[in-house]
Parts: sequence; structure tokens; C-alpha cells
Amino acid sequence: MMITTKGRNALKVMIDLAQHAGEGYISLADVSERVRESQKYLESTVSQLSQKGLILSARGKTGGYMLARAAESYTVAEIITAAEGSLAPVSCLDGEMTCENAESCLSLPLWRELDEVIMNFLKSKKLSDLLR
Repeated sequence: MMITTKGRNALKVMIDLAQHAGEGYISLADVSERVRESQKYLESTVSQLSQKGLILSARGKTGGYMLARAAESYTVAEIITAAEGSLAPVSCLDGEMTCENAESCLSLPLWRELDEVIMNFLKSKKLSDLLR
């Protein structure tokens, strides 16, 4: 499992929006400047977050992005998987691939346990925790 730039940027955007919650819609240009990432690159990130219902978007002069909910209600797991998809440590656990050897695989329980540890850890961390 490797969290890519997509996942890290999704977390950066969500942290920035949480820091500026209550200020209305925040322009992507402002977010881009503060998180030091290309606005063009962040467009796909906010699009994914918006499609997953994590952020709200509005067009126009006063448009931009804002959190859809309070920062305390987001888990880090939810944010990263919105951008990355599966965080499974091996492909046979990511739900897309079924292994013909699964029933006899002696290492599969290890990978399942690792996946559970990773997800439980990321689920235990709230977006609001990262603001402290």
C-alpha cells in the first residue's frame, strides 16, 4: 500500500477547507496557493471529493469549495479512499481481483489483518484531529 499524491493532496485540501470553515466558499486558487500545489492538478482532486459528497462546490464569482459536514465527522480513511480507492496492502484484497488460490493461501490471513490494522488506524483519525 502506497498513498499517492492524489491521496495526500485530498487530505491537504480537506485540511485547508477545515481551517477556513465558516468563511463561505473558498476559491481553488486560494487553496492551491496555501497547499503549494498546482491549481490545475487540484481540479481533479476537488472533483473527486465533490463527487463523493465530501465537499460542496459552487460556481461563479463567489464560488469555490467548502466542507459538506463538520470536520469532526470526517475520518482520514474516508478522505484518502475517496481519492485513492482501495488501500489494501495486496491486490487480492482490493475487491477487484479474485485469487483462485485464496482458499489455500497461507499468507492471506496476514494481509487481511494488516488491511484491518491500516483501516482501523485511519478510521480512528478525524479531520479535526489534524487541525490541532
